Amino acid sequence: MVQSTLPSQSGTASSRFQAVFDHIAAGAINREQNRILAYDAVEELRQSGFTALRIPAELGGQNVSLQETFRLLVKLAAADSNLPQIIRAHFAFVEGERQHLTAAATRPSAIKWLETIQAGAVFGAAMAELGNATETTTTLTHKDGKWYLNGTKYYSTGSIYADWIAVVALHDDKRYRVAVPTTAAGVTRVDDWDGFGQRLTGSGTTLFENVELSEEQIYHILPKDDSPIDRFFTAFYQNFHLATLAGIAQAALRETIEFVRPRTRVFGVPGQSLPREDPLVQAVVGRLSSLAFAAETLVDRVSATLEQVSRLREQGLPDTVSQQAELEAFKAQQVIIPLVLEATTSLFEVGGASASSEKRRLDRFWRNARVLASHNPAIKRARELGDWELNGTPLDSSWTTKAKADAQATPHLASV
Repeated sequence: MVQSTLPSQSGTASSRFQAVFDHIAAGAINREQNRILAYDAVEELRQSGFTALRIPAELGGQNVSLQETFRLLVKLAAADSNLPQIIRAHFAFVEGERQHLTAAATRPSAIKWLETIQAGAVFGAAMAELGNATETTTTLTHKDGKWYLNGTKYYSTGSIYADWIAVVALHDDKRYRVAVPTTAAGVTRVDDWDGFGQRLTGSGTTLFENVELSEEQIYHILPKDDSPIDRFFTAFYQNFHLATLAGIAQAALRETIEFVRPRTRVFGVPGQSLPREDPLVQAVVGRLSSLAFAAETLVDRVSATLEQVSRLREQGLPDTVSQQAELEAFKAQQVIIPLVLEATTSLFEVGGASASSEKRRLDRFWRNARVLASHNPAIKRARELGDWELNGTPLDSSWTTKAKADAQATPHLASV
């Protein structure tokens, strides 16, 4: 049995969720083969309390550390890599609201939203839009004392499974974050994500047509563009993908071992033979185990730094390590992606044509890893990392430059 080699903050937490992960893993191939959306798996995570891992203890939550949370996410990804991506926006929402509970600046709405999640609510997100430019065209309008939301979002990951959707919309010169119940009139969720991997993440279209909102559903105001960059969340979102990739590597190792152990024939060897005793097969599996270990270890390193940032912010202390977390996340990306893509390709060396059986769906590991690796182009980050090392230019500097230009052109935005 393939197990994580990393220490656990709480053996109880890990063992408590392992049965859930095992059950999710048992249905993964059937969901993949028949495109069965993972409603039951998401419900298991909700019922088990997994979606409330990070709710603070004072609100009745488990307050599991961020580092331990990512370790559990690796295990979940090893069960079914669709699941961590489905709940990625949910965990980011929780993290954002946790940071508004500091003694110096508690936002009352944060308590409300975290209590809602502790009670079982699941959040999705609808931020990105299709178009010729990176911009927000979804609008929030105020008319006759009421707020209305109109627009179309894509890459609405997890929203099909959610109770609430976090949406970014434009009103006058400001961008607002709003929380919309999925049952609200005018909300339509479409499962039209057509990627060849991560097929069940619900990353398709969401339509908002004159959706009426209350004041309390408008929970945050942003400058018109996405800057200034919050480097913690840039690293946080990226580490979710890296944890998912690490879980894919573990799953590839697990299922390769399960495939090899009972076999009694090696290609090119006369008579009966045991592949598990073949030195070439052993070398492939040994390499797979090393790749899985390396990927998980790098994720854990980034997670530890994110934990430091989270604690500083929640204590109201100066955040001195967000930039380190961002740099680590994208350095880890440069290594984890090729490692996992190698693992999900080389596993086919142990079984010849029989390893390509549709019944096993071993191809899903490469397809899912390849799609995840494409979400944040590694080649762009490699160039930025080089610019940082050579010239001290921060990552995402193009956004920072644009934010400064916008602030100078419209001074009132700088104080929002």
